[in-house]
Amino acid sequence: MRSLPRWVFVAAMLVGSALITASSLAYFDDELVPEFVIEKLPTLRFEALWLSALKVHVVAAAFALPACIVLLLDVLQKRIALHRWLGRVTGIVVLFALVPSGAVLAFDAKGGAPVTAGFLLSGAIIASFMILGVVNARRREVGLHRHAMWHVVAQMSVAVTSRTMLLGLELGGIDPDVAYVIALWVPVLGSALVVELLSPVSALRSFSAGQPMFSRRVSS
Repeated sequence: MRSLPRWVFVAAMLVGSALITASSLAYFDDELVPEFVIEKLPTLRFEALWLSALKVHVVAAAFALPACIVLLLDVLQKRIALHRWLGRVTGIVVLFALVPSGAVLAFDAKGGAPVTAGFLLSGAIIASFMILGVVNARRREVGLHRHAMWHVVAQMSVAVTSRTMLLGLELGGIDPDVAYVIALWVPVLGSALVVELLSPVSALRSFSAGQPMFSRRVSS
């Protein structure tokens, strides 16, 4: 029962990620241009760059969120070699595909400057904690590595929670421009706060200090 909330979160994120990916497949159909893209095209300054970034972001997100969630599961953490290699691939995808493409898309996001700033902040959190997670993994700081990766997953989960919140705000009759800002900033800040409340760094330092670390042969 203690792990029930975590499994509910994992299931919700995996289902949400799958639904978002399924709804985004139309972006790759040259004969069927989605309404979302049609609305964007007249306002885009760099159309080719934006369309390329959109496709890269969809593919990267479809892989990165499920991969990060799976990496946090105990069953995979016990398989050190597999965990290490999947972690490396995921880190490369996040740092060199997901975050850069998301930054490009952020500048033309609905909701204007506040939404752009929110997306850039979320991307910066993902990138910084991904790098911190890699550093802590190489130092064999297990608790701090896990803390960093929970921040990465929490920010990636914004893609699901933000869409859910936006639907609720729209049904409530909230002005769309205001709804976009609320539905982004609340999950971005709230997700970061939840991670800090549930896994304070001071406790994780103690956890790391008391845990047997990966052997240097496996970690390096």
